[in-house]
Amino acid sequence: MQLFFHPEISEDSQQVTFPRDESKHIVKVLRKIEGDILHLTNGKGFLFETKIISASHNNCSVKVLSAKKQKPAPYRLHLAVAPTKMNDRYEWFLEKATEIGVHEITPIICEHSERKVVKLNRFERVVQSAVKQSLNTYFPILNEAITFSDFLQEQKEGQRFIAHCEEGKDKQSLKSALQKNSEIIILIGPEGDFSPEEIKKALHDNWKPVSLGESRLRTETAAIVACHTVALAHED
Repeated sequence: MQLFFHPEISEDSQQVTFPRDESKHIVKVLRKIEGDILHLTNGKGFLFETKIISASHNNCSVKVLSAKKQKPAPYRLHLAVAPTKMNDRYEWFLEKATEIGVHEITPIICEHSERKVVKLNRFERVVQSAVKQSLNTYFPILNEAITFSDFLQEQKEGQRFIAHCEEGKDKQSLKSALQKNSEIIILIGPEGDFSPEEIKKALHDNWKPVSLGESRLRTETAAIVACHTVALAHED
């Protein structure tokens, strides 16, 4: 099955039209014609079966045949990940985390962050493509960048973990620390790790320090390991 994304379709829709770029891709590239079946999602858990009624490369229109709400995951994962120096590494993380299953992503600006500004437009396109590739009907929330301190002030509920590289600090493995079927928030620092002051501040605010394994991981790799660990823990 091939999945298409249309943010404006809803369970009450009877007909929708794709924008020009997507219409051109459907008709010119994929060579879809009138009568062909397309599967759509709005990123809110719905899977729609539709039929092309106008195969125009300027405004391809479809008729909605059915709508089905997919069952959400039994947990909710929020990854707060510092931007990487190279944008393509962060985009790789976004793509893979979306495929594995993440519900919310926030870029956090830390003391050691080499990149302080992020542009969400490109990131949103990467996430959208990954949603379609993985046939995932839930579109993760992609937040604006926020400072580490402000993020700590905002997040007071759920299981809150910080994955840092300092020795000691009574770290548990993430897998053993997890409680299933709950709200999970994980902090992943920049290439130079969180500063000692940031770690101290998080621990003082009752964030639990966790380990992602014996190896020292890049930011984007650590985020993927964390995402996959949470997903696997809920398959047992």
